Amino acid sequence: MPSQANCALPQGFQLDQYRIERQLSLGGFSIVYLAFDAHDTPVAIKEYLPNSLALRKEGQTEPQVSDEHRLAFRYGMKCFFEEGRALAKLMHPNVVRVLNFFRANGTVYMVMQFERGRTLHEYIQKHRSEVKEMLIRSVFARMLNGLREVHAHKLLHLDIKPANIYLRNDGTPVLLDFGAARQTLLSDQPVLKPMYTPGYAAPEQYDKRELLGPWSDIYSVGASLHACVTGSAPPRADERVKTDTLQPVAKTQAGRYDPQLLELIDWCLQLDPLARPQSVYTVQKALIHRHGGADRPENWFADLGNRLKSFIGRS
Repeated sequence: MPSQANCALPQGFQLDQYRIERQLSLGGFSIVYLAFDAHDTPVAIKEYLPNSLALRKEGQTEPQVSDEHRLAFRYGMKCFFEEGRALAKLMHPNVVRVLNFFRANGTVYMVMQFERGRTLHEYIQKHRSEVKEMLIRSVFARMLNGLREVHAHKLLHLDIKPANIYLRNDGTPVLLDFGAARQTLLSDQPVLKPMYTPGYAAPEQYDKRELLGPWSDIYSVGASLHACVTGSAPPRADERVKTDTLQPVAKTQAGRYDPQLLELIDWCLQLDPLARPQSVYTVQKALIHRHGGADRPENWFADLGNRLKSFIGRS
């Protein structure tokens, strides 16, 4: 079945205890809605609806799934539900908060805290090649606090990219959309096509999935940092494996950013998983590190929220 456009649930639709307001985003695996709960509190609801397996036409509630795709659809739904269960255990200010997850309309829904702000991708597009180093270091050092929590729970994100790093109105970052985290469950169930974002996915996400680990997310962090300093993602990792055309940013961006930051980006983007930083803490420490060999003082992050807010507010 070729990919197709699924129709979103209409405005005003009552979904369990939530009222659908509008569609926020549509992807190949899900639809995300803005909704309100019984207390009129806004929430974001993610609906499992892979457009390669299911079709919902206008006016319908339940998706249509052919017998050919039923097994894959149900397995993906099970993974999505388990993902919600795992993420609901995470309570960290830099990771999106999962409030509820439930089955309805022949599929599964994940209810998340609604955040106000903009994505890092939007910020990069507006400030292409002019993203300040302080903002880069600050945003990523804080976001990595959340990723450390994810890894501590034996989970992988596997879809880190600027579009999934959200900058709240107060400037603090929050890691969104663990839509690819379900891939960690697929090693012995090849019924779902792995999903990844070209340019941000590590080479082991294309094949050799037995090599997946924290270093895979670290590759994606490096690719996101690369987008901040160059304005675009690196070449696809599967193409780099064949012929690596990626130029080190330590050379192409020399003089624009601290050499130590540029070297960190190149380190994270190594094709060999063992050649990258092996832990988020290592990357975080390098981000806090100041050129000249001295670490930033302990209170460097103390007023980070206000400083980031001023950056975001001026943009």
